[in-house]
Amino acid sequence: MSSVPPPIPYQPKRTRIDIFSAVLRARREFGGSKIAIVDGDERELSYNEIVRAAFALGSAIKKRTRKGESIGIMLPTGAGAVIAFLSVLAAGRVPAMLNFTAGAANLKSAMKAAQVSKVLTAHRFVELGSLEPLVESLESVADIIYLEDVREGLKLGDKIAGALGPVFPSLFHARADYRKTGVFLFTSGTEGEPKGVVLSHENIMANVEQVRAHIGLDPKVDSVFNPLPTFHCFGLTVGALLPIIAGVKAIFHPTPLQPREIAKRIRSTGATILLATDTFISQYARAGSEGDMDSVRLAVCGAERVRDETRQLVRRKFDIEILEGYGATEASPVVAANSPRMNKPGTVGTLMAGMECELIPVEGIEEGGRLRIRGPNVMLGYMRPDNPGILEPTENGWHDTGDIVAIDEDGCIWIRGRVKRFAKIGGEMVSLAVVENCASAIWPDDMHAAAAIPDPRKGEQIILLTTANTADRSAIIAWSQSHGVSELSVPRKVFHVEEIPVLGTGKIDYGAVNKLVQDLAEA
Repeated sequence: MSSVPPPIPYQPKRTRIDIFSAVLRARREFGGSKIAIVDGDERELSYNEIVRAAFALGSAIKKRTRKGESIGIMLPTGAGAVIAFLSVLAAGRVPAMLNFTAGAANLKSAMKAAQVSKVLTAHRFVELGSLEPLVESLESVADIIYLEDVREGLKLGDKIAGALGPVFPSLFHARADYRKTGVFLFTSGTEGEPKGVVLSHENIMANVEQVRAHIGLDPKVDSVFNPLPTFHCFGLTVGALLPIIAGVKAIFHPTPLQPREIAKRIRSTGATILLATDTFISQYARAGSEGDMDSVRLAVCGAERVRDETRQLVRRKFDIEILEGYGATEASPVVAANSPRMNKPGTVGTLMAGMECELIPVEGIEEGGRLRIRGPNVMLGYMRPDNPGILEPTENGWHDTGDIVAIDEDGCIWIRGRVKRFAKIGGEMVSLAVVENCASAIWPDDMHAAAAIPDPRKGEQIILLTTANTADRSAIIAWSQSHGVSELSVPRKVFHVEEIPVLGTGKIDYGAVNKLVQDLAEA
């Protein structure tokens, strides 16, 4: 840890640049021959190779698309996704990152919001993922462009662009206005139809620089292991763009759902920084053999609460300290994070540089309030499927996260839960997250999800879904009484299920959980 350089100060001037130009800048800063990416098949790509491929592919994309058009990208985490993303930018188009795990209906809704009529993917990816039915469905609303076909059809002009673009970038890439749209990402759709989140180049670049200013990165030593999907903002900004722009090697794995393989690859690549969620890192730690993750000095986790059991497991087995953070797609995504200098378990750390926040009072919540945030990384606004292509801007730069938080004397943020993830029982607000935390403490090796349904007497009642075969309500009552937890946090009923619905990002799919709870309660 002592050899790791301190974080660099946040530099707003470095954020006033378009994303592709920032990659070209990194190539100049760190050298074109430096390895920037290690793909899932261990293939290594230098900055020169990435930029050449982006210029050549971008030249071909120009001929198939309109200037400023939104182009869907549906690819797994890896060099192909990054090069496709950069080639769309090099062509003067806007990438829209599509969640291929969301289902055809949600994907079509997202594409409608951002007016996506062309999608870049790969034959091999579609075949390996058995995505033929999904692609067939999408073909009714969009042209599917396969990267293999584009590469095979490259014309002489495209090859010249690939060869000369890195030498004379201004001839082949007109710099985009950093204040304009740089990428479309989409909310998960767990609380309704997916919304298009419109992020500017500056939003993304601000978050890259904010994270660099929060944790120390050493281009000579560090490498980031990223198995998270690039359709997820954490996987894109922190897992792909941050390493490339900061001169830190990015090691990609195409899916987070291979814990044994991931643990072995962390060992073989000597990765020093691991990006994960609580769900995924606990799987890696359990599947990994002794020594597999010893090279990791930082594990950065977001998207869901890090459980105490996970923190203890990872520390005991691999001597790794988890830095928990908090983000939202609307904030590009990192809002707050712990750091090696101040890692306060139970919190998500302090706000990123250049951000401000305020807490809005919520009826029934005595400590804390609903978090609103503003800063250079906060989105331009939303696009919705019922008003395609029309930007709904933020209110004077403010975004309401919908999360209930408290902020302590150190400026650290404690997440209490989402506004929509509270049950109102007898006039009191009860966090569904607390219910899940109680279950996790009793059955740490299983997954749990709580939901609220109407109750004729008390307003609402809480139902718990769990994969623990031995779970019952009496055990939760006993644990709550011995740990001073309110009896209101004890679920009215406990249902055992084979699995808890999970999104492709690793988060629990609460939309599916709510439907399952309603079905079980009515049965």
